[in-house]
Amino acid sequence: MHEKPGKVRALSIHADYRCRHSGVCCSLHWDVPMTLPVYRSLEEAVATGRLRTSPEAAGLDPFVVNPALPEDEAAIFERIESGACVFFDRESHLCLVHRDLGEQALATTCRTFPRLAVQDARGTFITLSHFCPTAASQLFREDVPLEIVEGPPAFPPADYDGLTVTEGDLPPLLRPDVLMDDAGYTAWERHMVAVSAAAGSAEAAVATLTRDASVLRRWTGDGEPLRDEVARLPRDLVSAAPPATLDTGLRAYLEAMSCVPDDLRPVPDEQGLAEAYERFVPSTWTEFSRPLRHYVAAKAFASWTAYQGRGVATIVRGIGAALDIVRVEAARQCRNANAPLDAARLKEAIRAADFLLNHLATGDALAEAWSSVEAE
Repeated sequence: MHEKPGKVRALSIHADYRCRHSGVCCSLHWDVPMTLPVYRSLEEAVATGRLRTSPEAAGLDPFVVNPALPEDEAAIFERIESGACVFFDRESHLCLVHRDLGEQALATTCRTFPRLAVQDARGTFITLSHFCPTAASQLFREDVPLEIVEGPPAFPPADYDGLTVTEGDLPPLLRPDVLMDDAGYTAWERHMVAVSAAAGSAEAAVATLTRDASVLRRWTGDGEPLRDEVARLPRDLVSAAPPATLDTGLRAYLEAMSCVPDDLRPVPDEQGLAEAYERFVPSTWTEFSRPLRHYVAAKAFASWTAYQGRGVATIVRGIGAALDIVRVEAARQCRNANAPLDAARLKEAIRAADFLLNHLATGDALAEAWSSVEAE
């Protein structure tokens, strides 16, 4: 039986998210598209003087109309030389469209970032891209227990842009030849978050989920609901330590980079990372168990990979890969600073990992790469 559609759920650490106006999302070299109604509304607001561009954008046409845009996109926002949107006010760090016309006037991308939503028959599930500095900071909080909450104040019921699963789409796979049902997948999702909360480290959480996925994927039914099989999973946690070298992390990083379109792939910059990792990262990594376990939970919850991949082992492989990529980015931060890992550098590492996973790489390609684990 499906849960009542329309219910919204999020992780407790994200439930009260609100924009802190860092300006990062408005000042990158991103092409932000808008639909025809949004374009016409903004164009009219500019023509009547209700909306003005930033002083740095004086003389620029604020909209780029390109016949090559997808059919449902009418234009993109122009950018100034620095990469910032013409409607980003550098002094206040405010979006001028939002400030002067209200949230309803925003393009979909601007309205929803950094939300990553899954809408299916059970309701709406929202996690965040931690490329947003505010979202990354919320991983470090200690004031709320890690759990899934219903009706998060930051995310009222709405038609969130994201992965929409219709009645004609298949539910997540348990393994390549077996589908899960809604109740079974809900139980597995909650189990992944509960393990992340209980484990002593992010590595222990991933190791435990790897074992549990291996157990769960042997389920054959025999009259027992999948959710009951989830409930019977072992209660003990698997011990695991951070790797001594960056070998596994670099493999995960390069695999993810192979899923980035050629025109978006950054210039390679892996020199010295293995040495920097061994010198600077393991000595303090374990001090950040909480934010790293929160990051694991955020990758387990509202997972697009669940629908794009081939089973529960794929989901866990993706979670482990994300943690591996954080290690790589932590090594990069430490190499560049010539200093040990601290909270600020870890936050930047997490931001860089999510920039790669959520904004550069193609989700379907990542899921396909991670699904190779199903044949092991």
